Amino acid sequence: MRSKIILFVILLFSVIALSVCRYAHDASDTAFKEFKPSELLKKYEYYKNASAALDAKIADIGVYDVKVNTMSESYKGVKRQDWARDDREQLSTWQSEVAGIKASYNQLASDYNSAMSKFNYAFCNVGKLPQGAEVPLPREYKPYIYK
Repeated sequence: MRSKIILFVILLFSVIALSVCRYAHDASDTAFKEFKPSELLKKYEYYKNASAALDAKIADIGVYDVKVNTMSESYKGVKRQDWARDDREQLSTWQSEVAGIKASYNQLASDYNSAMSKFNYAFCNVGKLPQGAEVPLPREYKPYIYK
């Protein structure tokens, strides 16, 4: 009877040890996949591309703002219903395009901020900049555009 209990305890510890080894192996594989140089480069490139796209969206909004302001100034003191029809349509088109760019900006900023806050992207928060980089990537893009 005593030998059966000892055998059971040995078997139980063996199962536990194998489970621990399996979890450790899985953790090791996951860490390797997430932090290998090719994956880190891919993540860094995502941030660079997203940051550039967000900056371009802000610039595009600025271009549209100038267009809208220029047109509005040319009709200063004139009711919108008295504007030339094609100018009213053009202004509405520009305003719709700006709204779309702002919505697109907000979505990309949300994705960027979410990714930057994840544990496996924490590499972006430490260390030196890659060779040739002069400005660190923003840790998040806020505030979102509401108006």
